[in-house]
Amino acid sequence: MSLLSKSAEYAIRASIFIVARSQAGHKTGLKEVASAIGSPVFFTAKILQGLTRQKLISSIKGPNGGFYVDPDSRDITLLDLVQAVDGTDLFTECGLGMKQCSDANPCPIHDQYKPIREQITSMMERTTIQQLARRAVMDADGKSIRGLSLKKDYVLETVHQHFRMNGHN
Repeated sequence: MSLLSKSAEYAIRASIFIVARSQAGHKTGLKEVASAIGSPVFFTAKILQGLTRQKLISSIKGPNGGFYVDPDSRDITLLDLVQAVDGTDLFTECGLGMKQCSDANPCPIHDQYKPIREQITSMMERTTIQQLARRAVMDADGKSIRGLSLKKDYVLETVHQHFRMNGHN
């Protein structure tokens, strides 16, 4: 089970790849991003178009164009990406999906779920794509990344690590 939609997962993976390539001074084409993250080209195009519209990434058309993140732009948090793609429901909704759940009218798991939701939100506010991209090491071809598996659920793995480090099992 994943906390995030496939769109949000791919948006995060694509952003890590684009930022890592940008940090190395390269713009990245759509097919290159789709291949690197294991996503269909059409689906990747839709995600990147949304991120560009939200001004989280930039693009230039033409033979020397592609997707990039300006090194002088503000850092992009995981929270920025997830909210741009999925909205705020993950950070506000009931763990059981009950519409009437609140502090005043809690569902059966409210008291256990609320602090977890707050920890996830906090981790996503503190974690930037730039940090994750710096952990990655570009291969000699400058088109792929070692040290970071873009084709697996890295975000969920990061959440699990956060909980283990803070004494939650």
